[in-house]
Amino acid sequence: MKTTIDVSPEVAQNAPVNPRRRVYRPNTKYIPILATLILLVAMYLGGVANLAHFDEPSVVVNLFRDNAVLLVVAVGMTFVILTGGIDLSVGAVISLTTTLTATLLQGGWPPLVVLPLVLVLGALLGAGMGAVIHYFKVEPFIATLAGLFLARGLALFINQESIPIRDELWRTLSDMRIPLAEGVKTTPIAVVALVSVLIAAGVLAWTRFGRNVYAIGGSADSALLMGLPVARTRVLVYTISGFCAALGGLLYTINSTSGHALQGAGTELDAIAACVIGGVLLTGGSGYVFGTLLGVMVFGLISTIINFQGNLNSAWTRIVVGILLFGFIVLQRLVTRRAR
Repeated sequence: MKTTIDVSPEVAQNAPVNPRRRVYRPNTKYIPILATLILLVAMYLGGVANLAHFDEPSVVVNLFRDNAVLLVVAVGMTFVILTGGIDLSVGAVISLTTTLTATLLQGGWPPLVVLPLVLVLGALLGAGMGAVIHYFKVEPFIATLAGLFLARGLALFINQESIPIRDELWRTLSDMRIPLAEGVKTTPIAVVALVSVLIAAGVLAWTRFGRNVYAIGGSADSALLMGLPVARTRVLVYTISGFCAALGGLLYTINSTSGHALQGAGTELDAIAACVIGGVLLTGGSGYVFGTLLGVMVFGLISTIINFQGNLNSAWTRIVVGILLFGFIVLQRLVTRRAR
């Protein structure tokens, strides 16, 4: 005859666990970024194995140079998505920034006045959208869509044509090359993009503001009950996004020495895609800036491989990114379900 012993939940919870039965379970929040890293390495090795001259250091260096604008914009988008929001206005802010910068420089304004002016303008546009979203309870999609139309309309109002920039400082920065190794050089805009990644990563990892961003993305109501400054944090993340978009616009003007009202169209979608491919959870609360960096590199590597191939249509870049985006969204859903 078997004797049955009732054990209370408290006793069962505190009971010693047999070490032999303990199973190691990796932290699921790192799975998306690890998947992105593995994909990036596999793509690069595949390119090296199949394409001539793909293993040259300049290929990697040019990835940062060619995608500097997207990287800076995606860094700002990372802050927004981490809070559970979205920013559709960044592409239009780029167009407004490039048009305004080129127009002011053409009109004889000092470059050291134009630089901070357009950055402050981008930050103010972002702050305004953040305030509307929080205080008026407007959905981020709608508020930033209105910001998109406003910024694009202002850019077209200023000038609808391509505006050349002949300022000496802009031309000097555009022609400048920073040596990294023998025969390998990079540009100032690539350095600015990498510095923005490092600063953003430090802010999110080691500041109270960064912890508040993750807390709001996890649950804004819980963050409010905990006494966290939800309003200030939410407005600030959109301010950062607007600032990064304006900075991206400035980098574009330096790279091309011109401004155009239609520049930046679709950049907001590329930035969102880069964040998702980099493992940033669309619902907020999980993700890393370095993951966004990997997502941008995947984006750029696809274009580079297609260019090296030579016989493929550039439309394949969008097709492959679309497939990857679907895959990583499904991966995010599986990871979040497993975490629950």
